[in-house]
Amino acid sequence: MHNCSTPTQSDGVYGFDARGVAKRFRHAAIFGAIESLNEGETMRFVNDHDPLPLLAQIEQRYQGQVKASYIQRDQEAVVIDFSIHPKQAAESEGCGSGGCACSS
Repeated sequence: MHNCSTPTQSDGVYGFDARGVAKRFRHAAIFGAIESLNEGETMRFVNDHDPLPLLAQIEQRYQGQVKASYIQRDQEAVVIDFSIHPKQAAESEGCGSGGCACSS
């Protein structure tokens, strides 16, 4: 039986080709994919244009916990690796305090 919480990519890099997702669903699908990543995993995002508004939304929504690294940026395609970098909680902050990016 398949377990969705078990990675199927041995290198921890998961492809997401936005060109095949209807425009009205793209950002929601991308946010869902990012939120499905575990620390140390990467989503390799492919698009037909540079998604500058999306990158601004990601920064605002995740406040620096998602790193974007361009792999390719030309007329053929834009490829960006998104990876998770959770904020470190201060020693006095416990789980549920908001410092470790978890919910109470």
